[in-house]
Amino acid sequence: MAKLQDLPALITGFIDLAKEYLLQETVGQAKKLGRFAGYSLGAALLWAIAVVLIGIAVMRGLVDVLPDGPYWEALGYGIAFIVFVVLAAILLKSGPKSEVSEANGEAGGPA
Repeated sequence: MAKLQDLPALITGFIDLAKEYLLQETVGQAKKLGRFAGYSLGAALLWAIAVVLIGIAVMRGLVDVLPDGPYWEALGYGIAFIVFVVLAAILLKSGPKSEVSEANGEAGGPA
């Protein structure tokens, strides 16, 4: 059992330990989560820009391959649009599912 004279030192030590623990378990984890979210958003933005630029390059290449003329150019734009819509639909269809499972009531998708 602690003596009465040791009680203020024990309380001070407990408060310091509690502060360190809270900083480690809340602020530290929040910083890690924020860093991860920032890198994830940055990567998603870079991938989106890359997809747009590749799409434009493929469309312009298709237009250059077709004969000259406004109708052929419009056909190239139309074909490129249809191809990219189909690819987007395939990617969205094959993505993670987020429907509610009827068996246990939990949401699906990545854990």
